[in-house]
Amino acid sequence: MRFFSIYDLIISKTHDKNITINEMLSFFSARKISKATLISLQQTSFLPDKPAFKNAVIDFLGMNELEIELAMGHIPAEYRESYYENISHIAALLQKSTGDNVLKDLEPLFETDLGKLYKGDCIEIMKGLPNSCMDLIFADPPFNLGKTYDFGINDNMTMSKYINWTYEWLDQCIRILKPGGRIFIYNLPKWGTYIATYLGEQLTFWDWIAVDMKFNLPIQNRLYPAHYALVSFIKGVKAQTYHNQRMPLQTCRHCGGEIKDYGGYKAKMNPLGVNVSDVWSDIYPVRHKNSKNRKYNELSVKLLDRIISMSTNEGDIVFDPFGGSGTTFAVAQMLNRRWIGCELGDCDVIVKRLKNPARDKKQLDKVREESGCLFTQKVEELRKKNGFWICSDYEEN
Repeated sequence: MRFFSIYDLIISKTHDKNITINEMLSFFSARKISKATLISLQQTSFLPDKPAFKNAVIDFLGMNELEIELAMGHIPAEYRESYYENISHIAALLQKSTGDNVLKDLEPLFETDLGKLYKGDCIEIMKGLPNSCMDLIFADPPFNLGKTYDFGINDNMTMSKYINWTYEWLDQCIRILKPGGRIFIYNLPKWGTYIATYLGEQLTFWDWIAVDMKFNLPIQNRLYPAHYALVSFIKGVKAQTYHNQRMPLQTCRHCGGEIKDYGGYKAKMNPLGVNVSDVWSDIYPVRHKNSKNRKYNELSVKLLDRIISMSTNEGDIVFDPFGGSGTTFAVAQMLNRRWIGCELGDCDVIVKRLKNPARDKKQLDKVREESGCLFTQKVEELRKKNGFWICSDYEEN
């Protein structure tokens, strides 16, 4: 396992040496290093700068600095030339037979005319899928925030374990994605940086979309968190499908005035709406009990409608390894896309939702009513009332 945290490496060595946590803490305490200082290394992937602290870590691990750097997945600058000169020898040492990918017999828990839902671990289920079979992959994994989900879902891993697990399921996603297909990963920016770096080694970067958070809590000594990361990559050089998405111009809900001043370009604006940018401020969380399908977090129909509509055509295959409440499957079904997905936790909520699509269809209809125009009817009436321009003011006579 590659380590992404010095603290995780220390804990691993503690287990390897059959040393208790208290004995480990005592070791560092004798070196005048407190527990709080050690815990601060949970987010640190490099050796401490202070010589006494660095030497204490080295002594406890029983590793030299180069060994520690390699365990963290780093090649120090002074060794890189030697590393590249000996690539063939290193490859020979690492080479091992992995065998062919053996497809497993998968039995879906539930099927519709367009899709299949599997219950179980997504990595094991993906191992049963053939290479290059998905047009679009969307993933909204647990964020590792220590939240309580259904039995079997671990949302409280060490940093190293979480990232290694993420890379493991990403490897399978890359394998099953078709050339020209696109993958979207929805997560916190912190994890998005690791995901983007890893995907960038094997796929082509398409975009980093900032999805505006609507309910935020300040974090001490940090900038106010205000967005989720929606990272997107393409398998190959060019996406096989892209449908431009438009949205109404963003306006003040009180007066109807536009948030952004378009100055002298008003007459040139497309009456079907403005092009969607890489900052999505119009996606609202699903919180009302009349809209939610489960007690945990749930993604909106609007978010998945935009992603699926933008990236696929009717009949294409959409895959979601973390089914959650089933939003991806419900939207894919309504948009006449084929879909495959899995969920480790409770699948009953997904099955119930797919069997009773009326509420989702109502939400999708509302999304569509509020798109394809520069101003919705409600906003246009508000703008007229308050003396703001509307599209008809610039129509040619």
